[in-house]
Amino acid sequence: MSFDGIAARAMAKELSSQLTLGRIDKVYQPEHDELVLNIHTRSGNRRLYATVDSAAASIRLIESSPLNPPQPLSFCMLLRKHLQSGRIVSIEQKDCERIIEFNMETLNELGFTVSRKLIFEIMGKYNNIILVDMQTGKIIDAIRRISIDTNRPRAILPGHRYDYPEAQDKIPFSEATREDLEQAGDTWKSILSHIGGISPAFARQLLIEPDRYGYLQQVIRSIDSQDFVPRVYVDDSDTPREFHIVPLQEYEESCRVITFPTLSEAMGFFYEHKKSSNRVNQKSHELVRAVNKALNRSYLKQQRLKEDLLSAENSEDLRLYGELLTANMHRMVSGMKEITVTNYYNGEEVTIPLDPRYSPNKNAQNYFKRYGKAKTAVKEKGIQIEENQRNIDYLESVLTYLENAEDIKEIEELRTELEESGVIRRRKQNGSRRRRKYQADPRKFVTSDGFTVLVGKNNRENDVLTLQIASRTDYWLHTKDIPGSHVIVRTEGREISETAIFEAASLAAYYSKARTSENVPVDYVRVKYVKKPSGARPGMVIFTNNRTVYVSPGLPEKNR
Repeated sequence: MSFDGIAARAMAKELSSQLTLGRIDKVYQPEHDELVLNIHTRSGNRRLYATVDSAAASIRLIESSPLNPPQPLSFCMLLRKHLQSGRIVSIEQKDCERIIEFNMETLNELGFTVSRKLIFEIMGKYNNIILVDMQTGKIIDAIRRISIDTNRPRAILPGHRYDYPEAQDKIPFSEATREDLEQAGDTWKSILSHIGGISPAFARQLLIEPDRYGYLQQVIRSIDSQDFVPRVYVDDSDTPREFHIVPLQEYEESCRVITFPTLSEAMGFFYEHKKSSNRVNQKSHELVRAVNKALNRSYLKQQRLKEDLLSAENSEDLRLYGELLTANMHRMVSGMKEITVTNYYNGEEVTIPLDPRYSPNKNAQNYFKRYGKAKTAVKEKGIQIEENQRNIDYLESVLTYLENAEDIKEIEELRTELEESGVIRRRKQNGSRRRRKYQADPRKFVTSDGFTVLVGKNNRENDVLTLQIASRTDYWLHTKDIPGSHVIVRTEGREISETAIFEAASLAAYYSKARTSENVPVDYVRVKYVKKPSGARPGMVIFTNNRTVYVSPGLPEKNR
């Protein structure tokens, strides 16, 4: 596990240096397993983020605020009651465990100062955030309640006494002597079984160090003095493999190293980019399923409409039968089931079915009537096919945005778009809340020769980007006949370069359904030639005077 006792010690030091004596302004709970504290400190406002999600459990500082639910969850309301306006007295690591404690002073309902402890346990499947009354030692509540039936040795319930997890039969890394490390064995697994608070990756690094004790003491001193360089190791596909505060030799040659000024930034990058712990996939699953369901309905409807259109187009026989019956009316009598006549267009014999319930004249008129309906159907079915195809194009574009989404905010914006388009039902909102006016926040890139490139994240943003933000002299790009984002190159009075066109086209291909393809066709044209038809779906435009380039998807070199 990446977040081991050593990383916890480093994080406790980092948080202590920035948050101690800070005052808690706001408490939020974006998800059932996430917590955000807005903390006012002498150096400015800070946001503390913690999650007990088993795939991405961590505690760190963040810059942007996650989206919050319309109504706060119960644990959030409890923390607001007990911690809001409270002051952080100290932040400490429990021994060498993955437990970080926030000791706080706050006021109770009577105005008396009381002590509270907010405990963050980052311990695999037992991850938890627990609020404890320090005077009684009892649990006020936890983000995850654990009954005695679930975990008999240690129940986490309001009113129960808080007990630390049972200590492992290992020597804490901060207490290990030279003899302990020398006797730990000659494999990383034996080191891991003897020394507590270290991860397998750190154990493997310790194994190759000639002076294990000296190296470990050096690491501890670097943590205490905050003189360490957090790093993340990413593979050839830019997927994070590991992070730590020390170099890990096993990853140095096989992976690319990205260093960060703080451990919070390193952990944020690691967990946000690691696919196995990516919350975006989890959040988008419901929407992807809803869009696919709507798409399947539209595909089936399109197939049936085309079958109906084909049947309507093959209706000339109906007109012919009507004409032939009219010409041979003298040969017909009521009650006939069919009649064979000569087709005067080619001289061939034709057998025409008749309805014995109707007169000869009525049978002829029925054929003319069916022919007229078929000709009307050709026009109507054609219109319906075009409309349904536009719906398919729209849903496929939304599906592409869901697959390419990079954060939770993008997913929520796509959810809102689908609600407004009627694809999914609107969620119940708190009656006192008003829906915020949509504000575009496109992705921003810079080409190697200095042109700014903006990329839409959804169809609503595409409309704003193309029709409001872009000027007439800017350039608009989009993958040819492939769902994807609108891409705008800001010219700012300059003549666009070939380099900028190709790099922007690569971005358009990257943020499209053709991300994994090669030689993707991308249309480009000045914005003044891009128009939105009246009544068109979000993101749907028409354009003229375009040219096409073929590129491979990718990001500009300086933006990677």
